Amino acid sequence: MNRANILDQAAKLEVENMGGIDKASVDFSPGITVLEGRNATNRTSLLRSIMAVMGSDNASLKADADEGRVALDVDEETYVRTFTRTNGSVTAGGNPYLDEPELADLFAFLLETNEARRSVISGADLHELIMRPVDTESIQSKIQQLERERSQIDDELDELNELKGEMPKLEEDRSQLKDEIEAKKEELVAKEGEIETLDADVDETREEKQELEACLDELREKRAELDRVRSDIEVEQESIEALTTERRDLESELDELPDTPMGEHDELKNEISRLRDRKESLESEVSNLQNVIQFNEERLEESEGTVTSVLSAQETDSTVTDALVDDMVVCWTCGSEVEEENITQTLDQLRDIRQEKLETVRDLESELSQLKGKQQEYREQQQRRESIERKLTGIESEIVEREERLDDLRDEREHLNEGVEDLESEIETLESADFSEILDLHKEANQLEFDLERLESELEDVTEQIGSIEERLAEETRLNSQREEISTELTDLRTRIDQIEENAVEQFNDHMDAVLETLGYENIERIWIERVEREVRDGRRKVEKTQFELHVVRSTDTGAAYEDTVDHLSESEREVTGLVFALAGYLVHEVYERVPFMILDSLEAIDSQRIASLINYMADYPEFLVVALLPEDAQALDDDYTLITEI
Repeated sequence: MNRANILDQAAKLEVENMGGIDKASVDFSPGITVLEGRNATNRTSLLRSIMAVMGSDNASLKADADEGRVALDVDEETYVRTFTRTNGSVTAGGNPYLDEPELADLFAFLLETNEARRSVISGADLHELIMRPVDTESIQSKIQQLERERSQIDDELDELNELKGEMPKLEEDRSQLKDEIEAKKEELVAKEGEIETLDADVDETREEKQELEACLDELREKRAELDRVRSDIEVEQESIEALTTERRDLESELDELPDTPMGEHDELKNEISRLRDRKESLESEVSNLQNVIQFNEERLEESEGTVTSVLSAQETDSTVTDALVDDMVVCWTCGSEVEEENITQTLDQLRDIRQEKLETVRDLESELSQLKGKQQEYREQQQRRESIERKLTGIESEIVEREERLDDLRDEREHLNEGVEDLESEIETLESADFSEILDLHKEANQLEFDLERLESELEDVTEQIGSIEERLAEETRLNSQREEISTELTDLRTRIDQIEENAVEQFNDHMDAVLETLGYENIERIWIERVEREVRDGRRKVEKTQFELHVVRSTDTGAAYEDTVDHLSESEREVTGLVFALAGYLVHEVYERVPFMILDSLEAIDSQRIASLINYMADYPEFLVVALLPEDAQALDDDYTLITEI
């Protein structure tokens, strides 16, 4: 990403009662803006004001003010951040540029205390810093959800494949039934023809014939009803068998589910509540520490301004000499004179304490995440247990109902059998030598009609099954397409973290090589990051964890290369390495797409020429690069930048 790809628009900043600033108005042009001046000239306060209106909480009110305000006009929009002091506590309001400032705080606002910048010096977990803005838990949760969806689709596709296997047999049955129906119809037509022929030869009374035909019709109906009852009995028996199998499977699954007594749920809930309270307490302590650190940094800058004023007076008496030699300041807390180094050391200790508490907060977040996962697992198990118990209750009720229905059907079958036997006996009494042949023909025709109805009913059932399967199979294309989309998304999600890690390493190594070549540090061949997998302890378990290992390769006067440690880097080399690491995070997370400003401060450990080269290198990425420099360092830059000397 290059600044040339962004519209060249100026930005205007207005500040009131922030840090050490009473009131200020500053115009920024795209490119480099240098805040030139000695310490205690409100440069850091202005930088923090930019951070504040962008959304960062790393800002403070002027010590003697109850209200402060920062406004930024950029991209034809106005953003305002307000700060109000009430009962010793400062609250922020307004509409900042960013809703979530974490990325900017980590990789764009590179003050001396910036965490990514200090990471090399403090030996922090570089991998954790780079990956912190990535919601890995959300990604993993999404992966699990998609895996469940794909598994459901696979089950549906498997079911469709089974249905496909049933189709040939069903189509064969349908064809066979059609043939049998045609044959039965032809046979029935022939039988009816025989009856008509015989009727013409038999001289029977109309009443006897009607009585006989009525008995035959009733017999046919009884047999049809009996066949239906037998079919219903078979269906009920199959249903009871299927329900019994399902009940057995559910009972087996229920036995395998672990017991999750409510007491254990309550203990887990109490532990989560305790850890959450502990985390909130630590975050409050971190916030208070940050306010203390920031306040003391600003006071320290003001105290350094005393030395600046002494120098500007150009006095030569002993009082001036003593003021410069003693390097003493008046403590703004207790009022006594102390060495400035003591205050600096105390500030370093406070920063270390803040960092330790931040690490504890992250450990608590990790532990909370694990406990919440366990709680969710318990909840899902409990829900599954309750679901199974509900299903078992329903199955038991359905089995009882179907068994009662089966008993009723068996009673009905027995009653129908008796009816059929009675009708057959009655028909036999009507038979005589004269009627026996025609009666046999009527019986045969009656049976043919019964068989025909049965075959047509079976054909209807088979046709309905084929139609239902064809409707289901029509979903196969959609399911396969949906499965492919899910698989593609799963691949993207699973590789997203790897891609970010690999990109971070590549960005750091490429830019570190370029910067080292540009700055020309002697006997440093290379500073690079290696992405490795290490087995670490996570609670009671050992897990594989990705880490970023920082390597330093030096060369001797004879040109021989050897690996050194970060601890042996000079202060300047460590500062540059930390800044390049922050730049890598800036590029990997595409911070330039969301944040127009990059801020640099406290570069005094680096010599002027290298500061100039480093600034020119980094200026290619943000729209506005705002740098606080001492006058002698600012002179080393080219003239193509905006210079601000008074705030």
